[in-house]
Amino acid sequence: MGALEQTVTSVAEQVAVEAAELVAAERAKMLAGQAVSVDTKSSETDVVTAVDRQTERFVRTRLAELRPGEPVLGEEEGAGGAAEPGQVTWVIDPIDGTVNFLYGYPWFAVSLAAQVDGVSVGGAVVEPVSGRRWTATRGEGAWLDGRRLAVSSPERLELTMVGTGFAYDATRRTRQAAVAAALLGRVRDIRRGGAASLDLCAVAAGWLDAYAEHGLARWDWAAGALIAAEAGAVVRLPGEDPELGHDCTLAAAPSIAAPLRAALIEAGMGGV
Repeated sequence: MGALEQTVTSVAEQVAVEAAELVAAERAKMLAGQAVSVDTKSSETDVVTAVDRQTERFVRTRLAELRPGEPVLGEEEGAGGAAEPGQVTWVIDPIDGTVNFLYGYPWFAVSLAAQVDGVSVGGAVVEPVSGRRWTATRGEGAWLDGRRLAVSSPERLELTMVGTGFAYDATRRTRQAAVAAALLGRVRDIRRGGAASLDLCAVAAGWLDAYAEHGLARWDWAAGALIAAEAGAVVRLPGEDPELGHDCTLAAAPSIAAPLRAALIEAGMGGV
């Protein structure tokens, strides 16, 4: 493990923990009856709250203090300058699972990753409600609150628990539902958690055997996919497996990765 990877993982965890504390405090106010400002983005169901924006601004400020001069890509404010070759870029999702947050459902997280030339080298996903800290450093493994993570090893596809998610666009959501329906009879069950970073972490922990979803942005998978990969998952990022679709993210236990991929393609995943 290089010094850079170790350093950026430490920074990612530190800042994500601080940001999660901010989100938790704002959630407490919301649960006590204080209204939160809500806007929409790509559709009426694609929401962003004032807490998302406040949290991203906080993370950007902290990164500027701890890692000055490094570009930042965030869900709410976009890119803050292009990185030079070999330079660290920070990728932020201030609240992954905003709809869950808005409804009071406690499955959401702050996700923060450091990438070099588009590859995640360190990252952290922190849950504001539970306080759980998921971390990974490239080449060094993945961890949950100090416990090393390892993926599951289901014996066959029929015993596989698969996570997925659905797009905000209604037309695409309908196609995704058809794929899920076609897959449902071939696996143990399907889960839809509503926070991609945490679904990827769940694969790392063995809570899910696999996860596949179309339409994720870089901030959705930058930390979680590293955590899954470092726990031993087979990971395919958007653009890496055209037969699954140009923007499909897949993480799976090695024992069922190949048959699951084949089943997803047969179910029509590539056409979603």
